[in-house]
Amino acid sequence: MRQLGYEPRIIPAKYTKPFVKGQKNDYNDAEGIAEAALRPNLKLVSEKTQDQLDLQALHRVRSRLVSRRTATINQIRAFLIEQGITVRRGARALRNSLFAILKERKDEISPRMSDILVGLYEDWLGLDERIASITREIEKVSLSESNCKCLMSVPGVGPMISTATVAAIGTGEAFDRGRDFGAWLGLVPRPYSTGGKALLGPISKRGNRYLRTLFVQAAQVILMRPHNWEKFSFGPWLKRASERMHKNKLAVALANKLARITWSLLRHERSFDCHRLTAASI
Repeated sequence: MRQLGYEPRIIPAKYTKPFVKGQKNDYNDAEGIAEAALRPNLKLVSEKTQDQLDLQALHRVRSRLVSRRTATINQIRAFLIEQGITVRRGARALRNSLFAILKERKDEISPRMSDILVGLYEDWLGLDERIASITREIEKVSLSESNCKCLMSVPGVGPMISTATVAAIGTGEAFDRGRDFGAWLGLVPRPYSTGGKALLGPISKRGNRYLRTLFVQAAQVILMRPHNWEKFSFGPWLKRASERMHKNKLAVALANKLARITWSLLRHERSFDCHRLTAASI
């Protein structure tokens, strides 16, 4: 399209729906899209490069495989419970004790059920291999990509979060400030106002759910090590916040701060430095 002199723009479908009139057909849809495109304050979707699409695909495939592995483990546990056998929590405990259970309880577990459990265990091993392979590929990308290297200097941010962030927003040009990026991730309270009274509810949970989950997990890891807080530029804020916030609320607040810091590093193309990074820049 650019070769023909046109500049393509990607419009979210939910923003064009209010402009569609009458029954759904191609003509009404095209008219609604054209009318929505004329709006001066319309929010557009930034175009992704091929590298971003490839990296995003790696994360999506890995997320799907992790979900399948979790479902397989839960199914093994469910079949054992039906046989009156319980195993303590944790995938490692189940892995280490499964064949011992099959050997010791062979009088209680039928040969057919034993074959089913062994087959599920082999599926589990196959999923482990595929997840490990994709994880190695993501780590390889994080070490070769300059933006990922900058993001990994942030506390709690590793190859998974850095590559997922770069795949989602590139250099962060779609956002004017870090606060907008935090809002896009759904890490800010949902506002509600009526009768001249403004209230703040739970977080909005809008935007990229996968990336939001990663940032919250990173925040929870940081909160598990309070002896390291003083090493971070946001350590004093974190210590004060921990005295007045519930741990879950504190994890979301810290995840929002980490997201704003990562956006700042992407936009300014620099690594995390507690002496240079100030509240004004995020």
